[in-house]
Amino acid sequence: MSVRPPVIPTAPEEYDQSTFDQILSSIRDYMVRANAPYPHNASTLNINIGTLPTESALATLRSGDVYRDTTASNVLKVKP
Repeated sequence: MSVRPPVIPTAPEEYDQSTFDQILSSIRDYMVRANAPYPHNASTLNINIGTLPTESALATLRSGDVYRDTTASNVLKVKP
């Protein structure tokens, strides 16, 4: 999924605060969308399980991060 860039209006010949505010708002909205997590579709996925964090790092993981639960035979889990 790609994030479409904002439509930024053409600048007026003279400074206009409302136009400038609109441009900044468009840029802020774009940054929020570009940094938001989104789902991926894949037919295959290769993971080196040794590089994944374990449940001991659970407190520092973000919601949606994948980790391996060594107390459950290295089952992959997703932090809620």
